[in-house]
Amino acid sequence: MQDLLPQASADDLRALARQSAAITQACNCRAADSAGWISLPLSLPETQLADIATLVRDPYGEPTFAEYHPDGTRYASPDAPIALRYHPFNRCNVARCTQCARHYLRYVEAGGYFVDRRIRALDDAALVSDPD
Repeated sequence: MQDLLPQASADDLRALARQSAAITQACNCRAADSAGWISLPLSLPETQLADIATLVRDPYGEPTFAEYHPDGTRYASPDAPIALRYHPFNRCNVARCTQCARHYLRYVEAGGYFVDRRIRALDDAALVSDPD
């Protein structure tokens, strides 16, 4: 049986973002610009990301699809807020690159005929918010 991932708070995400921002080492996890949400790039094997925490509050509940964009940003905007209780963050795990220790948010977007693994870099602590 797998261990449950610890729940990450906004403060936890800010600390992880600051750690990631301080990393200067070159790594293939940065080959694609993931400042906003993107599909997992081919240059980054999924096995190179290790989940360390989750933002999912209730694994049996249906989280909202409402997004949080008070300043007119959009889903894939690099400056869109990381709002823990809103889509897609409420479906995310926090992952660490096993090569350089940068942090990412990731979730699986699933539609009728597709599954898309998506990631977003976690390296800007100022974007993290936890609005009600």
